[in-house]
Amino acid sequence: MDKENTPYKEQPNNPLHGVKLVTILEVLVKHYGWERLAMKININCFKSDPSIKSSLTFLRKTQWARDKVEQLYLDLEKKKNKTGNNKT
Repeated sequence: MDKENTPYKEQPNNPLHGVKLVTILEVLVKHYGWERLAMKININCFKSDPSIKSSLTFLRKTQWARDKVEQLYLDLEKKKNKTGNNKT
């Protein structure tokens, strides 16, 4: 990829472009913890013996759940940017 053809220029309107699912999940778990995350998004991989690995496996196979996780991440980032708090 050359300097002119950066990923941002390829998808300038996609706020998730370049953000890996594992990063999204780690940020959410760090911010909310597994218990609160399970209350916000009611899926078993967040409730029963939760782990990053099992959650990633489920989210990669289940689009509706991935959409909810991505939306929660976007809402959290928007909230952090609005308050000026960039810490997780």
